[in-house]
Amino acid sequence: MKSIALIDVNNFYVSCERVFNPKLEDKPVVVLSNNDGCAISRSNEAKALGIKMGIPFFKIRDIVDKGEVTALSSNYTLYLDMSHRVMSLLSKFSPDQEVYSVDESFLDLTAFKSKDLIKYGQQIKSKIKQWTGLPISVGIGATKTLSKLANHIAKKNPSFKGVCNLNVMDQDTLDTWMSHIAVNEVWGVGRSLAPKLNQLGIMSVLDLKEADPEYIRQQFSIVLEKTVRELNGVMCMELKDIEEPNKEIMVSRSFGKRVDDKQSLIEAVTSYTTRAAERMRKQESVASSIYVYIRTSPHDDERQYANGVNIPLFQPSDDTMVLTNAALLGLDYIYRKGFNYQKAGVTLCHLTSKHKMQGNLFNDTISHSRMKVMDTINQRWKGKLKLGSEGVTKEWEMRSQFKSKNYTTNWDQLIIAS
Repeated sequence: MKSIALIDVNNFYVSCERVFNPKLEDKPVVVLSNNDGCAISRSNEAKALGIKMGIPFFKIRDIVDKGEVTALSSNYTLYLDMSHRVMSLLSKFSPDQEVYSVDESFLDLTAFKSKDLIKYGQQIKSKIKQWTGLPISVGIGATKTLSKLANHIAKKNPSFKGVCNLNVMDQDTLDTWMSHIAVNEVWGVGRSLAPKLNQLGIMSVLDLKEADPEYIRQQFSIVLEKTVRELNGVMCMELKDIEEPNKEIMVSRSFGKRVDDKQSLIEAVTSYTTRAAERMRKQESVASSIYVYIRTSPHDDERQYANGVNIPLFQPSDDTMVLTNAALLGLDYIYRKGFNYQKAGVTLCHLTSKHKMQGNLFNDTISHSRMKVMDTINQRWKGKLKLGSEGVTKEWEMRSQFKSKNYTTNWDQLIIAS
């Protein structure tokens, strides 16, 4: 039997904020999405007040203004840095790790069977808290799906003290736990599939576990069939040793205010293309085309317009200048005067490894050196080197009215001990 652990940082965004602002401990706190639109992370105290995930900010603005809840703008620079710290530390507890998301990681602990894995999980929990200040939950099971379920149980039931190992439970106890957990809590099921499963009488995790895998495959998909088998202890999803490169990279944002001039759109599209190109070079890929789109807000009582276009490249490229020129060509084609635009975005499409790209007489070695210098400078000085078309004032940028400092990535915003 395998012993797969799923380590998850509790209320990750809120917890990151609390590390550097202890006054937020034990208080209702929400972190808002881009443009301060809706709640995307909530403390347990905020959940207890009935604040739902995804609730628009304007619906809770009154209790925020009264001081009953603290609202913070998302600070992705801080969250990403804290995520890197957690994942790096977790790699020390097992040589086999899969970073699943910004706040979740799988560890294969099968080789540690001589240890008491509950105690080992507590050790991991204690060390991560000590070294980063972040609280985690640890779930251990024979498969990835069971480890996710174990993590859910550990997080929701204080009696487990943050660590649950399903492998040491007897079958009757495990079935009892499964019978009390709704099927929508199963990894990969969620709210979309749950109603369809409910119609078949599959209400709980135990019901799904006891379902016929072949029948589930016929009615739904091979993916859900694998989920059923994994709930029965048959490992169908192995840990991925290496993170798979993205096939597409998208960067899009809502503007902080409506934009009606083309120059602001040019600045935004240039900025988004630059960010996307940096991410693409990091995974050593090149793009064959770029898709750019703009749109007005469907919620405004004004004339509506939305359009996008895909621009193929003469040859696959990772050069920010080449990609930006293509994106701005697309923007010029789809832009229409007389509209108040709410959002723009770009997607780098048909990505392939730069090492597998066929060479030709027009390969630009200067471009490669230029991008390497640009990335090196920006990694050290956080985006100081930019294309002129990105602009300076950026009045269109999204709102971040309640954003905290970048405590760990900006010398000027380090905490000062007095």
